[in-house]
Amino acid sequence: MAVLLSAGSTAVKAETCRFLQPIGGNGSTPIVSKSVGIDKLFGRTNWNTDFIVDQPYGSYKFFFTANSSDPNATYPVEGYMKFSDGTNLQIINTQMSPPIGTGKMFGPFAAVAGKQASQMNFKVGASSDPGALGFSYRISVQGCRAD
Repeated sequence: MAVLLSAGSTAVKAETCRFLQPIGGNGSTPIVSKSVGIDKLFGRTNWNTDFIVDQPYGSYKFFFTANSSDPNATYPVEGYMKFSDGTNLQIINTQMSPPIGTGKMFGPFAAVAGKQASQMNFKVGASSDPGALGFSYRISVQGCRAD
């Protein structure tokens, strides 16, 4: 077990994080690049991206980076933990206007006791902000556990 010591000699466990693979990805990259699309009356939007949880983790981190060149674009960003029993838990619900090339890490979010996580879901949509349509972003999710 790796143990890091802080100045006050308090033991802190080291953490190992690894990127989760997106469902439907080709396995070559855990980072998904998308553009915000319009809400469709029929069919599916491209707002949701699921990442597979392939083993138990103690916590999860979500990463969002704007590729958009419009500084006025607002992105509604949501994140969910999905569980093997069909339930889910919303852990992110915010509006973002990050400058191009910058973003935010959300979390870490602790695993829910007594629940088996099966997927992490990132939802980036247009909502009521037409200025967000067509602008691009990158997302990824990490699963982390103490060593």
